[in-house]
Formats: sequence, C-alpha cells, structure tokens
Amino acid sequence: MEQVKIGIVGAGGIATGRHIPTFQQFQEVSVSHIYDIDAEKAKIVATEFGIEHVCDTYEEMLEAVDAVIITTPNKFHAPYTIQALNRDVHVMCEKPMALTSEECDAMIEAEERSEGVLHIAYHYRFMKEAIAAKQIIDQGGIGEPLVINVKAMRRRKVPGWGVFTNKDLQGGGSLIDYGCHLLDLAMWLAGDIKPIEVNGTTYNRLSKDNHDIVNEWGNFDASTFEVDDHVTAYVKFDNQASMLFETSWSANIEHDEEFISIAGTKGGINVFDMKYNTASEGLMTTTTIDYVQEKNTFEYLQASNFIRTILHDSVLKVKSVEARNVSKIIEAIYLSSAQNKAIKIQNS
Repeated sequence: MEQVKIGIVGAGGIATGRHIPTFQQFQEVSVSHIYDIDAEKAKIVATEFGIEHVCDTYEEMLEAVDAVIITTPNKFHAPYTIQALNRDVHVMCEKPMALTSEECDAMIEAEERSEGVLHIAYHYRFMKEAIAAKQIIDQGGIGEPLVINVKAMRRRKVPGWGVFTNKDLQGGGSLIDYGCHLLDLAMWLAGDIKPIEVNGTTYNRLSKDNHDIVNEWGNFDASTFEVDDHVTAYVKFDNQASMLFETSWSANIEHDEEFISIAGTKGGINVFDMKYNTASEGLMTTTTIDYVQEKNTFEYLQASNFIRTILHDSVLKVKSVEARNVSKIIEAIYLSSAQNKAIKIQNS
C-alpha cells in the first residue's frame, strides 16, 4: 500500500475543522474521496481542500478507499461502520461509538470478522495531560483507583448549529456529545474497570423552558429543544471503584470547567490541573507537572495512531470494547433518569 486512501463521510465542521486538515499532513495518506447526503456541501468542501473525488453514494466510496472517517450524526455511526468493515475497509468513527450498546455489539462483531480496524475518536486520550496522567497511573503512582470525580461543564454554550439538539439524529445532548469525552478518559486512566450500576438524572429546563435565552454558541429554538443540557450520575464499577460525574452545555456556573481527579490507595491525580498527590513517611506532598514532552497536537497523535495501526500493525489507543463501556454508561444514565431508579449493567 503506497498511500492510505481515505474517504471522508460527512462534510460538516468536525471534518473540515479537524480531520481533513490533520490527515492531509501525512505523506502516507491521500484524502481522496468525500461523501455527504448534501452533495453540494461535499463539492464545496472538496474544492476547499483539494479532494479529488466527490462520491454520489457511500457504496461508491467503499469501492475506492482503504479507510473512512465517519463524521455523520450519531444515528449513522453504526450502519456506516458496519458497512465499511464488511468490505474490509478501516474505520475511524467519531464519538460516541453508537446510540445503543446493542449497536456497539454489532460494530464489534463486524470488526472481529473484518480485516479492517475500528477506532472511535475519543481524542482526549491523546492530550498531553492525559499522556502524563496515564504514565503515572500505569507505573503504580496512585495504587488501586477508588474514587473518580469527573466534570465536563460549559456555561451557556448549547451548540446552535448542526443537529446537536435533534434527539432522533443524536440520541441525546450534553452527555452523549460532550460529557462522553471525559467519561471515556477517566475510565481509560483508571484501567480495566467495568461499570455495573448507574444512577443518573438528566435535565433540560434551562434550554427548554427559558424564553430569555442567553447562549454564547449561537441561537436555538427552545420550543423544539429535545435533549439534555445538564446531567449528573453516580457510577459503580466491578472493582468497587465509584465515579461522581457531571456534564452540562448550559450550566449557571462561573466559568467552563474540565476536571478529572482519581483518588487511589497510594496517591491521587488531578488530570487537568496536572497535580499528583501523595502521603508517606509523615509527609503530604503535591507535585505539579510543569511540562510534558510532546510537541504534536492531540489531533495529529490520534490520526497518527490510526495510520500506524493500518500500515504497521500498531495498537489502537482507543479499543472498540472500551468505547462500548462508555456507551453502556450513557445508555444507563438516560434509562435511569427516565425510570427514576438505578440501572444494573451486564458485562460479558
């Protein structure tokens, strides 16, 4: 394979703002094809980025490429992924993996049958703070993780563009769009833990019932607002660890906040503060991590991992079975809120 021929599925902002310009940095890659149900939009993006082929159908693209980057609304993640893997085409699929854990199962089954690989684009794992935290945790720096605290909070930033507030296409709001990133990162950092019980509550009163909307990220119609804008949850894991989780698009807070802390038997770490806390020999110590030696952006590192896996049999940093566990929690939070009770999660 001289170059990996990549097809872009979906011509929206995540494709034009992240994936296309990032993959075009690699000599071993040719971003050669694009497909969108809005053909005119695909043609505009193709012209802007010098993409040679605009496909009339997804099937036409799969005949011509080695890999696809799926950036469609969430509803189409599973069918497009399965269709590609059934043709032995490699897949990078935007998060979340799918709308349901059942769809995730079908994607994993397709991956197991395929010669293609499946990467879910949980890009927070490639951030420098995550790299440093993972190194400390994997070296035993915090011992066994016990209590995980996660916040993915935005102040009045409901996305006023695209289909973010369309429940049928997206499956949800702040949780499935934004909170999923930090949920995934926290679970990956904590190691091989599996969720067993979830108690969650979802809200949307700030966006749905408020007729004097103040919103930094454009306008949206409160009368048709269908999804969550604020979510809280308590998650129990199979190793007796627990997680306190909160995410919002539109909270009435002082400022945006991204926070993950993991307290373990030997120490604790605050990921985005980049602080490592220990206690021994009569001393309590907080170490601030001043510098992480990584010059590349998280976008570049994610794309590189995907390409290296295709060309050189490297190991994907985001495995599909791990992404499925994130989807299991998301699904359980929504169900818990709807039924007003804790939801047990079955793990095979």
